[in-house]
Amino acid sequence: MASAASAPEQARWQASAKRVNIMRDKWGIPHVFGKTDADAVFGLLYAQAEDDFNRVELNYINAMGRLAEVEGETAIWRDLRMKMYITPDDMKAKYAASPAWLKKLMVAFADGLNFYLHTHPEVKPKLITHFEPWMALSFSEGSIGGDIESINLKDLEAFYSKQTTASLAASVNTHDTEPRGSNGFAIAPRLSASGHALLLINPHTSFYFRPEVHVISGEGLNAYGAVTWGQFFVYQGFNERAGWMHTSGGGDVIDEYLETPVPKGDKLYYKYGGGERAFRAVPINLPYKTANGMASKTITAYFSHHGPVVRESEGKLVSVKLMDEPLKALTQSYLRTKAKNYKQFTQTMELRTNSSNNTVYADGDGNIAYFHGNFVPKRDPSFNWSKPVDGSNPATEWQGLHAVKDTITLFNPASGWIQNTNNWPFRAAGASSPREQDYPKYMWALPENPRGLHALRVLENRKDFTLDSLIAAAYDNYLTGFEPMVASLLKAYGELPAADPLREQLAPQVAALRAWDLRYSVTSVPTSLAIYWAQDMFEKAKAAAKAADVPTVDYLRDSVTPQERLQALVRATARLQADFGSWQTPWGEINRFQRISGDINQQYDDSKPSYPVAFASANWGSLAAFGMVAPQKTKRIYGDRGNSFVAVVEFGPRVRAKSILAGGNSGNPSSPHFADQAEMYSKGQFKDVLFYKADIEKQLERQYHPGQ
Repeated sequence: MASAASAPEQARWQASAKRVNIMRDKWGIPHVFGKTDADAVFGLLYAQAEDDFNRVELNYINAMGRLAEVEGETAIWRDLRMKMYITPDDMKAKYAASPAWLKKLMVAFADGLNFYLHTHPEVKPKLITHFEPWMALSFSEGSIGGDIESINLKDLEAFYSKQTTASLAASVNTHDTEPRGSNGFAIAPRLSASGHALLLINPHTSFYFRPEVHVISGEGLNAYGAVTWGQFFVYQGFNERAGWMHTSGGGDVIDEYLETPVPKGDKLYYKYGGGERAFRAVPINLPYKTANGMASKTITAYFSHHGPVVRESEGKLVSVKLMDEPLKALTQSYLRTKAKNYKQFTQTMELRTNSSNNTVYADGDGNIAYFHGNFVPKRDPSFNWSKPVDGSNPATEWQGLHAVKDTITLFNPASGWIQNTNNWPFRAAGASSPREQDYPKYMWALPENPRGLHALRVLENRKDFTLDSLIAAAYDNYLTGFEPMVASLLKAYGELPAADPLREQLAPQVAALRAWDLRYSVTSVPTSLAIYWAQDMFEKAKAAAKAADVPTVDYLRDSVTPQERLQALVRATARLQADFGSWQTPWGEINRFQRISGDINQQYDDSKPSYPVAFASANWGSLAAFGMVAPQKTKRIYGDRGNSFVAVVEFGPRVRAKSILAGGNSGNPSSPHFADQAEMYSKGQFKDVLFYKADIEKQLERQYHPGQ
C-alpha cells in the first residue's frame, strides 16, 4: 500500500497531471505530451507504472540492493554487490549537488510513480511504497548499472560467506548461453534509396526488459524508442533529427587489482608503493525475508583505494575498479535524447560516462557515426589489463580518461555504412574501419563474432537501402556460425573407416546437413538438427573453452575433435527422436514464442498456444536473435532473450520509422496489448511508428491526463 501523501505533495501531483496528456495509440504505446521536460517525465513514469509497475519497482529494489527483502536469503550476495556501490546517503548527497534542471526531472520521476500509487490503491508494492527523487541516481544505466554485474556472485560469496554460517552458491546462476548485446547498423544517404540516412535499432535483451514509448515536451524533448522500466530517458531510440543505438562491449574498462594483505592486530592493511595502506572496513547490513518475517546479516566489506574487495586469489585479495559516476551518467543519458545533430550529440559524449556501451548514430543532416565505448581510462599499455594487475605498483593506476577524440570512433566512413554486433570495431565499416594498430589493446575487449561476419555480408556492396530492405538485411536467415562447423563435421564423417558403424547410423543426417544451405526457416529440418548438434557440443565445451580463455563458439570451431563432433550428432539425433518422435522435425515446430503470464521469470508450457519462430540464437550468427536462457523444462525451445524492441528509422525532412516489440507493451495478461504484437514479432513483421501527432490521432485508442 502506498504511503499517505501530504497535502502539498497531492497538490503538486494534481498540477503536474493537468499539464500532461497521454495519447495511447492502437498498440497501447504511450505518447506522453508535457508542457515542460519535467511534466513529460512525470507522465512517462506514470504511463510506465500503468503498463507494468511490477517491473518498475523491481528494477529499483534490485538497484538499491534490497532484493533479498523480497526474494529471501538467496539474494543477499546480489544485494551486497549493489550496496558496495549504492548507498542512500551517497545518492542523496549527489542529488543535493545536482543542477536545478536535473533535480526537477528527478522530482518529476518520483512524483509520477507516487501519483500512480496514490490513484491506484489496489496496487500493492512489494517493498517501495514511496519513491524519492534521489532513487533515479541508483539506476542510471550506461553507468555502473551494467558494470557492477561483471562482479561474479559466486566469487563474492565464497570470500564473504566466511563471515556467515550458510553457503548459497548453488542458488546463483552466472552462466548465460545466449549472448548479451545488440546489433546497430547506420546507412549513409548515398546508399539509401531516399537519399536520407537510415538507422537500425536492434537491442538483444531479455524480453519485456524495455517497453516502447514516445515522450514530448514544449522544451524540445521528442524522443521515441525503448525505455528501461523506471527510467526517464529513452535508452535506444531517436528524435526528429537524430538516432542512437547502443551495443554492449566497448573497451576493457573494469580492472582487477591484486592486493597483498598485511594483518596488523585487529586491522588489515595492504602493500602499496614502498609502504602500506589500511583497508577500509565497512559493515553492510543485509536484511532478508524469511518464512517467519524479516532477518538480517551484517557483512564487513573491505575496500582498497582501488575499490571493493570481491574475491580472493592465491593469497591475494582482489579489488575492482570501475566507473562510479551516477550523476554524470544520468545527465549524459538524458541529454543525448535531446541532441539534434552530431555536434550536440558529441557534446553529451564528452561527459564520458557510457562505460559499457558502443554507440551507432545517424541524423537528419546525413551523418553516420560510431563510438566504441565512451569511458576509457588511460593506462600504461605495458600491462595486460585483461588480467588482474599488481595493486601494490603505483604504475598500474589509472591516469585520467582518454578524450573522446582519442578513442575508437568513426564519422561518415567512405564505405557509407557502419555496423556493430558486440564485436571488435576493426570491421565496423569494412575497408574504412579503424586500424587495430592505432590503439592500445585495452581500448577494445571483444573479438569478431559470427553476427559480425554476417553483418558484413548483408551491408557490403549494397545500395538503395529502404526501411524494408534494411529490415530484410537485419533478418537475413543465413547462419554464418555453421560454415566452419558443418564443414568440419562433413570432413570427420568422410574420414570414417568404411566399416565404422557410424557411417550407416549417421548417413541420413549427414546427407541432410550436406544439402543444407545454412539458412533457417520454420520448415527447415537441417536447422533443427544442426542447432541441437551445436547445442550439445556447446554445453560440453563450455568448461574447456573457459579454461582456454576463448569464446565457446570459437572453441567449437577450432578445438573439438572429429570423434566428438560425430558423437554429438548421435546424441542430438537421439534427443530430437525422444522429444519430438523424429529427428526430422521442422525448426518451427521446436522454436517458439510464447507469452502466457506477466511474471518476471516466465514459465513455458508445451500444451499452451505459441507461435513458430524461424530466427535462432545469436551464437550461430543469426542477426535476428532468439534464444532461451531460462532453464528448459519443456521439450520445445521458447525464446526469452534476443530481439526485443527493434526499429528502423529514416531521417528525412519528415521522420519515417517502423518497429516491433516482443509480445506487447503491457505486462498485464488481461490487457489487449499484452500480446498484440506477438504473431507479428514471430514473423519479423513491423508496424508503422506513429511519430507525429496527426498520425497518432488517426489511430488513437484513448487520451487522458494522469489520474483519470
